[in-house]
Amino acid sequence: MLLLSNKQSHNVRQTEFHINSRSQYFPDNLSVCWNRRASVWSESRLHIRPVLFLLLFPVLFLFLFLFLFLFLFQTPMKKTKALIGDLGATFVNSFTVTPLCCPSRSSILTGQYPHNHEVRNNSLSGNCSSSLWQKGPETAAFPVYLNKLKYQTFFAGKYLNQYGKKEVGDVGHVPPGWDQWHALVGNSQYYNYSLSVNGKEEKHGDRYEDDYLTDLILNRSLVFLDNRSPQHPFFLMLSPPAPHSPWTAAPQYQKQFDDVKAPRDGSFNKAGKDKHWLLRQPVSPMPNSSVSFLDDAYRRRWQTLLSVDDMVEALVKKLDAIKELNNTYVFYTSDNGYHTGQFSLPIDKRQLYEFDIRTPLLVRGPGIKANQTLQAPVLNIDLAPTFLDIAGTNLSALNLDGQSFLSQMAPSLRNGTARPFFLIEYTGEGHPTPDPSCPKLGPGLSQCFPDCVCEDAFNNTYACVRTLDATHNLQYCEFADSESFVEVYDLAADPHQLENIVKKVDPAVLQAMNQRLIKLQSCEGEGCPGRVSGARRLSLVFPL
Repeated sequence: MLLLSNKQSHNVRQTEFHINSRSQYFPDNLSVCWNRRASVWSESRLHIRPVLFLLLFPVLFLFLFLFLFLFLFQTPMKKTKALIGDLGATFVNSFTVTPLCCPSRSSILTGQYPHNHEVRNNSLSGNCSSSLWQKGPETAAFPVYLNKLKYQTFFAGKYLNQYGKKEVGDVGHVPPGWDQWHALVGNSQYYNYSLSVNGKEEKHGDRYEDDYLTDLILNRSLVFLDNRSPQHPFFLMLSPPAPHSPWTAAPQYQKQFDDVKAPRDGSFNKAGKDKHWLLRQPVSPMPNSSVSFLDDAYRRRWQTLLSVDDMVEALVKKLDAIKELNNTYVFYTSDNGYHTGQFSLPIDKRQLYEFDIRTPLLVRGPGIKANQTLQAPVLNIDLAPTFLDIAGTNLSALNLDGQSFLSQMAPSLRNGTARPFFLIEYTGEGHPTPDPSCPKLGPGLSQCFPDCVCEDAFNNTYACVRTLDATHNLQYCEFADSESFVEVYDLAADPHQLENIVKKVDPAVLQAMNQRLIKLQSCEGEGCPGRVSGARRLSLVFPL
């Protein structure tokens, strides 16, 4: 969760107005709150130096997102929906540009595609919190610019998967731009973890009242709000472990949702025919043991989210109590999607399909009308530009691949248009030796289950053009493998991506999409052709 507060400092050619905002928290989501006053220059350039809340949750499942907003009679996040979604904007086409924790979070921090920040996976060798990351992209992450604008910045929770490793600075490394730093060492845990607290190690055990990480993050953020300087704006980013494994719910919630199961519609338990080889190898239908396992995982994930829902409510009450609620933007989003049984893959992310690349995104704040449902596509690389745009930063001076979406949710404050297409890219991970769970498939695989279903591999490396506008809803993907495998989907006709139509598409269209993909894979900053300023509209006709 991010909170950003700024104090008005401009007094030339400007008029002041109060900005309204609400704060909320949603798992695997980013929530941002902006506080204080905003001013508009006569050139119509919005300058806001408010409070920001960023709530970032690991691996939110697409169908959890759909259930939250379509089937609200049963959801773990009722308070979050009421306090953020109902009082602001819900983006129904929000995407990550890469469906894995560390590269996605790196994209959120930098506003860049993975091919530019060069974080490829969750390992140090893949540049996750590596020395290369620390010396390069991390020095230009959005908190650095907010800090230069005198924002009081606060971070708590999971940062990057390899953060705190001894090889790359240990807990003493505090990324630039953060005034208060309470970062988890390594990957998600609920108990028995270590934190870097402003560069000093703090070890925690398994006592709920003192150590449950979701609650600890909340409590420390409340202390920060009480102790902040009223003379300067502030920004909070809260990143709780829920609903990431090991799915440890708070004691009071461990018996909730006994009747909840993973959704059975769409591609659940379907064979991945005509897809990349990794999707063709699972047994389909899945054995009963796999179905029971994923149902249990789904249920326990929901249980962990109840503490997050409580967190959102507590933060909103605190903002109201300190009279900052009406001056705050709150963003709620996730670093990637998640699957539970789609195409007979038990549980994980990393795949190119909608269930892994879609993320929830809720925003409330000044100029944002309540109960909006917005259709235009928004990417996780757009979050940093949006935060900085709200703060009054000159975005043209920064090397950002993303673009601000302030104009979409608050058109009275900013003019703008949505991009018609964008890039999805992922670099697969594997082991040099065969996985003990699946020796028959040989080396190069990872994330394997005992029944010999592997969720990733070295050659599960792909790049996609995702086209989404008023006339097209398409996906074109190429794999970097010995088959040069291609997958193409018309999501308007096939929203669950059951049929790869590559053999039915006009070769001229495939060639055009290939050229578009090549440009996207090497783009940088304003040169990224998915940005409207440089986009050339392409007529796509699929003769099916």
